[in-house]
Amino acid sequence: MLHGKSLRGEGIFSGFSMKQISLLTLLVSVSGVTALLADTPPKKIAISDFPAAAVQDVVVPVPSEIFAVLDKLGNPNWKSQLRDGKAQTPEDRARTALLLGNVIAEGFVAVEAEDSERVKELGRQVLTLAEAINVRKSVIARSKSITDKADQRDWKGVRAEFDGALQDVRGAMQELNDQDLSQLVSLGGWLRGTEVLTSIVQNGFSRDGAELLHQPELVNYFDRCIGSMGSRLRKNLLVSEIRDVLRKIGPIVNQGGENISIDQAKIIHDFTHGVNQQVVNGVN
Repeated sequence: MLHGKSLRGEGIFSGFSMKQISLLTLLVSVSGVTALLADTPPKKIAISDFPAAAVQDVVVPVPSEIFAVLDKLGNPNWKSQLRDGKAQTPEDRARTALLLGNVIAEGFVAVEAEDSERVKELGRQVLTLAEAINVRKSVIARSKSITDKADQRDWKGVRAEFDGALQDVRGAMQELNDQDLSQLVSLGGWLRGTEVLTSIVQNGFSRDGAELLHQPELVNYFDRCIGSMGSRLRKNLLVSEIRDVLRKIGPIVNQGGENISIDQAKIIHDFTHGVNQQVVNGVN
């Protein structure tokens, strides 16, 4: 539930304080927030100015704001961050949910790269993966709109549709009482976004960029989410592996504070890259 009368003002919701953020917390933003974003990105990184959405006791930023700030870090080479190929739909529902989050996150990267063909392909993948977990109906219109807006090179519109697709998928899952899978969608997106962010930070290291990695509350939040899932999901090999990774990343972002080093960014990148490969290709 959201608190506060305005997303602007001090940039936080009443009763919460937001300290740091990550690129890939885009997967846990709340429906309807994107429409309230300002058209002009901030001139400098000011973490406390981010509009945010509250998820239990964790405050997370709106995705479009994060991308606007990342643009201020020195024009990252987004095309170099895109993955090649099309992932096959898994038989495992847990991995499918994680992959869906991964693909939606990849969609945001493709938008930043202004790669219309890749955006359209990812829009189709979202539809296919949503069908595999019985929420296809919730994203049919979004998938078509992503294709149409990519053809028009309406990147702001495409970004909003990917954002909306996430909200619609999560909402549909919760209606089906699949809250655990809904959390895995968010987690899959966070993992892919963090992988991309750490790559960008390494390629053009700056304190401002590294500061975005300081997010111990969010890492702990996902760890708790897995801990509260049913035993079948907790024992899933991939989910278990991801929880191990979260527990390895946690101390790094805690100890690094606002001064995470390039070497620590590389460690986080290697961890997230490894599990994302398993999300895409399956557990070896």
